Amino acid sequence: MDAAEQFTEQSVEQYVEQYVRARVVTDSPEAARSVAVVLRWTGGLVHVTLPDAGEWTFARELLERGLRAPATGGDIRIWPCGRVQAVMEFHAHHGATVVQFDVKALIRFLRRTYTAVAPVPAAH
Repeated sequence: MDAAEQFTEQSVEQYVEQYVRARVVTDSPEAARSVAVVLRWTGGLVHVTLPDAGEWTFARELLERGLRAPATGGDIRIWPCGRVQAVMEFHAHHGATVVQFDVKALIRFLRRTYTAVAPVPAAH
């Protein structure tokens, strides 16, 4: 492989983005709200962007484990909640944000990360 082929192969990154609805969980049922969440997968990492809570990045393996049993990675905890829900808890210096997802949406996202293929460079 020559230098040009190596550069092209390294600079092409697999990318998946999916928008999902989730529910921010609070102590007060009246304050719980549905929000749009962006799930992205780039460079082997999952990025979760939450309104008013920023972006959180973690290994895809943490999400996989958290859908089966409670899993912790740094400031992030993920666990199943019944058969159709999963919870992600994001800890920051100002407190924690707890978000409930439909498991189907997370599984769909994970499947897409495994089937994503890097774009083929255009022939010259």
